[in-house]
Amino acid sequence: MKPILLQGHERSITQIKYNREGDLLFTVAKDPIVNVWYSVNGERLGTYMGHTGAVWCVDADWDTKHVLTGSADNSCRLWDCETDNNEPYMKIPCNDSKITSAVWGPLGECIIAGHESGELNQYSAKSGEVLVNVKEHSRQINDIQLSRDMTMFVTASKDNTAKLFDSTTLEHQKTFRTERPVNSAALSPNYDHVVLGGGQEAMDVTTTSTRIGKFEARFFHLAFEEEFGRVKGHFGPINSVAFHPDGKSYSSGGEDGYVRIHYFDPQYFEFEFEA
Repeated sequence: MKPILLQGHERSITQIKYNREGDLLFTVAKDPIVNVWYSVNGERLGTYMGHTGAVWCVDADWDTKHVLTGSADNSCRLWDCETDNNEPYMKIPCNDSKITSAVWGPLGECIIAGHESGELNQYSAKSGEVLVNVKEHSRQINDIQLSRDMTMFVTASKDNTAKLFDSTTLEHQKTFRTERPVNSAALSPNYDHVVLGGGQEAMDVTTTSTRIGKFEARFFHLAFEEEFGRVKGHFGPINSVAFHPDGKSYSSGGEDGYVRIHYFDPQYFEFEFEA
């Protein structure tokens, strides 16, 4: 898989996210920048610099009319993409435990947020009220991503696991275990596959080789919870992974500041998992 390299950030990538159609790719980083790219050729379409600190997460709703971002000021902001207003129309603060990841829930009616404490909250997109609260992770939740049909979502945590949940009830379904913190996890739209990205803590990168640091993207079977493949490439921890909505490629963003778009070889589509 030969990747397309995108370089539009001055600091480490924190998250990458496709819109539902897959024609746009959003990237955010530890610099206060939100970039929008055309995913086919890597052309940068826009840059937004409304934040004053690191931006931890980004997500577009199902029709790309609204975008949410989570930043270092311990809040989640909601933005209207159909206006020229650079101010968010809603700000959801969280004083108890820092929001570290957030996504739009089914049909944009709620927001699912992960916290530094390992808790998951479901917020009303209209009022900001907490609707559901659960805690299945023992450490910080780094990433949340929904399935294509929005019935499930996967989390990535510093507790070395990724977990599958029901998106309505937040009921825990599956667990994918590794030996290092998991920074990001994504669900394939076409197959029962989960891709995980991570490595050791960023502060330890300079003292660890790329082999020992576990910087590969790792593929697991959704039902059997077993690993079946790895892809190398980054020179540091992978901070974010995302499947393209057509399932023919995935992207990874790393501590090295690069985004790599990987197109799957034909063998990937012919692979059959043996339980």
